[in-house]
Amino acid sequence: MQKISLLVALTSLGLSFSLILVTWVVLSMKMWSGLQDVFLSTRGIFGFSPEDHIGKIGFPPVQAVPSFPTSFPHLFSGRDNLRCLIPCAIDQDPYFRMTRDVAPRIGYQKPALIESLFFPALQGESGKMSASDPNSAIYVTDSKNDIKKKINRHAFSGGQDSLENQRKYGANLEVDIPVKYLSFFLEDDAELEHIKKEYGAGRMLTGEVKSRLIEVLTEMVMRHREARSAVTDEMVDAFMAVRPLPGMFD
Repeated sequence: MQKISLLVALTSLGLSFSLILVTWVVLSMKMWSGLQDVFLSTRGIFGFSPEDHIGKIGFPPVQAVPSFPTSFPHLFSGRDNLRCLIPCAIDQDPYFRMTRDVAPRIGYQKPALIESLFFPALQGESGKMSASDPNSAIYVTDSKNDIKKKINRHAFSGGQDSLENQRKYGANLEVDIPVKYLSFFLEDDAELEHIKKEYGAGRMLTGEVKSRLIEVLTEMVMRHREARSAVTDEMVDAFMAVRPLPGMFD
């Protein structure tokens, strides 16, 4: 559609057919060069080949598009030189490394990243949260009983296999999921350090740590559910509407 509009515009200028043709070829080559840049970058980063499904090859550019201000003309009209700051987890890093590589070649600023700590699945660092496994994560729609069962049954423990060994060796905090979750959600830093010290030394048991995590997550999720119940469809529509945001650059 863009190419057709461009052709109509060139024709309306009264240019000769040969000049229009040359201009058309040059611009088409530039567009094709941009596509080649994207494909070569994705192939090098993700290992794609020309035989791969086009959906796989097309997905990384889709991830990259929100990095550019022209994707949001209702917010950044006339400010095409803005840079984007992206908070993301480490698993998203390859997409935006690709974006940083390609951006200057297609006329945009490189985006910058703030990489957050990776939030593990309940089953441990080797797993990943998945919608196909409801026990891999705590959902904001979970009930109190859901939270309790998930933590007690599925949260991977770094504690020892017996009370005697726990008292003797203490817990491995590097792999313990309840401790990792408390590191994210327990607001009292002094209490968190106390739990780590006591649990790591064997003076605290896995059940005690899990019990504290259940308390913290239950309070947070219940508070969210209460606030969510007050949200109406009209509020959601207003929030999601494509609209300018007055005062953004004041």
